Amino acid sequence: MPGIAMMLDQVEAWILETAASVWIYPAMFASAYIDGFFPPVPSESVLVTLVISAQATGVPWLWLIIPVAAVGAWLGDQTAYLIGRRYGTERLAGMRSARGRKTVSWARRALARRGAVFIIAARYIPVGRVAVNMTAGALGYPQRRFMVFSGVAAVLWVAYSTLIGIAAAEVLGHSPLLAMVVGVVGGGLLGLVVDRVVQAFTPREEVLEEMRTQAPVAVVEEASELA
Repeated sequence: MPGIAMMLDQVEAWILETAASVWIYPAMFASAYIDGFFPPVPSESVLVTLVISAQATGVPWLWLIIPVAAVGAWLGDQTAYLIGRRYGTERLAGMRSARGRKTVSWARRALARRGAVFIIAARYIPVGRVAVNMTAGALGYPQRRFMVFSGVAAVLWVAYSTLIGIAAAEVLGHSPLLAMVVGVVGGGLLGLVVDRVVQAFTPREEVLEEMRTQAPVAVVEEASELA
């Protein structure tokens, strides 16, 4: 953990030095986008720190940094989904073993029954979002549904991170690391609430059938054997 804390401190220091530069906007976009399929990039820390900087110094402009972060996050999620869709479960690390195939079978059922909570809540957990999004693509989770849920997740993530940044600037002593911990817990609870709402309008049998027709043949066979 000391290594992670040191990395976050270095990122924070660099952002505060460059917050007034026009390059901070493409940097925010790149961070949010790459974080969608490469977890070591700390987009939460970048966004929260920029919000703190905006509150303290007036730069960068929140009205611009917020949509930039949201679009980058959404596109990053789509990239992760397409990577999973393109290469399937057999080429994804950790899914080749018997245990991995059982995990795939479980994830398929979980995504069908709790797709919204998986996709939305995972947005607040760096490694979790990549695993869930790639698995959704590999298992043939309906792409349109994924685009909608990941869009909701991106908007809520940006809004929540912005509020966390404002709270950090006012209450938490300008500590993005502490704000991120609070964000992970709150994000999981937020995903549960949204999932309840979505379930009221989306019959799970409909999602299961759509996944059966869209999933790669190999994945369907694996799930049938391990169910």
